Amino acid sequence: MALNFEDITGHPALRACIQAQARAMLRAYEGNPRASSVFATQQRWLMAHIGLALHFRRDPSDYRKELTAARFVDVTLQHSVASRNTTHAFIKEMQHYNFIVDAPGSDDGRIRPLQPTAAALAELTGWVVMHLKTLDDLDGANRLATFQARPQMLAQLQPRIADGLVSSVPVREPKRTFSLFTWLNNGGVVMDWLMASVELENVGQEHIPTGILSIGDFARWLKLLRTHLARKLRDAEMLGSVGWLGQRGHSVMWISNEFYGEYVTAQAVKLAIIDAAFAACMQNAVFRQAGARSAS
Repeated sequence: MALNFEDITGHPALRACIQAQARAMLRAYEGNPRASSVFATQQRWLMAHIGLALHFRRDPSDYRKELTAARFVDVTLQHSVASRNTTHAFIKEMQHYNFIVDAPGSDDGRIRPLQPTAAALAELTGWVVMHLKTLDDLDGANRLATFQARPQMLAQLQPRIADGLVSSVPVREPKRTFSLFTWLNNGGVVMDWLMASVELENVGQEHIPTGILSIGDFARWLKLLRTHLARKLRDAEMLGSVGWLGQRGHSVMWISNEFYGEYVTAQAVKLAIIDAAFAACMQNAVFRQAGARSAS
């Protein structure tokens, strides 16, 4: 039985599990900043999932169902995730950094199928693993062990996750401060760092202290322009979502309890989508096994 949004948000261990997940995401970023940048903004994150879903749903016997640049652009436009120019630029960047490459060609020389590289699929697998672990930590189930024992499950799981993400209003239209950072390069990493650095016993306070002392150090670690990050933080400050316990930029930064709640809610929405996708895969596998036994 999948955990739904209400199950997740009402779980007493949610805060600790979400913080552990944020720290795992930061370790993944430190291990490979360039690869992590694929998921570093809301728009890129959704485009990556759309492209991967097209890859897993491809049909090599039918060129109309291959992952091509044209199909990727069409689907991205269909879901209003990005403009045509932005989508083409994303494809070129993914090719430049060897996250997608030309697939073996079809008989029609005009068709140029694309496919993700092993490195890109490894990043996706790591992302799935982190979220399945969080779900297991919440209810003590064995999703992660099941997934690791059946790596081929990724081909059925990811498209279901992608469908859930692009059709979710809370995912597509995040609230207030969360929305500010989703459009910043590495904005997701910014929020992960903020949330990973709080002391959980302080959650519930109007102003929750973080471990951030220097905007400059923060920006350098994230490979962001200090001025760009500072501008976003000023926007968040105007919303009352962040601030400093002393002199601005020279003391501990705090986040508001409301901003913390936005982050936790967004993670709960995503986790519920992932768990629903996982449960659907498992149910489908059970039906297939039952059908095979009946046939024999």
